Amino acid sequence: MQHTEIEGALAGQGLRIGIVVARFNSLVTENLLAGALAGLRRHGVAENAVTVVKVPGSWELPLTLATLAATKKFDGLIALGAVIRGDTPHFDYVAGEAAKGIGSAMMQAEIPIVFGVLTTNTLEQALDRAGAKSGNKGYDAAQTVIEMANLLRELRA
Repeated sequence: MQHTEIEGALAGQGLRIGIVVARFNSLVTENLLAGALAGLRRHGVAENAVTVVKVPGSWELPLTLATLAATKKFDGLIALGAVIRGDTPHFDYVAGEAAKGIGSAMMQAEIPIVFGVLTTNTLEQALDRAGAKSGNKGYDAAQTVIEMANLLRELRA
């Protein structure tokens, strides 16, 4: 049986990308941002085609992403944040609502909005995922947004 296979390319030329990054836990999120910018640059996204918006924390990510998406100026968006578990249920509310809100924003916008929000038990785990032992999830998010933007372009053509 012969089938058709469609996959998005990792070619960022001509793409316009927005990144919304939380300032809370900036020790982590600034590393995620550096990784995302390096990933976009590595795959050909022009520096002047990238817009970075900083918000207070991960709670503010969904509204900001939805607002950027509504401008129709972007082929894809990246959400970057770090929610680290503490001694109260605050983690559950922020992490859960950020995830739901980002997913909802993506479905309404019909453009890729990549979830680059770390949800970890410790600061060490977050730092590991932001460029230390486990690679950089910001870089991974950049690759994902490029691939998905290209895939959706191809599917809609």
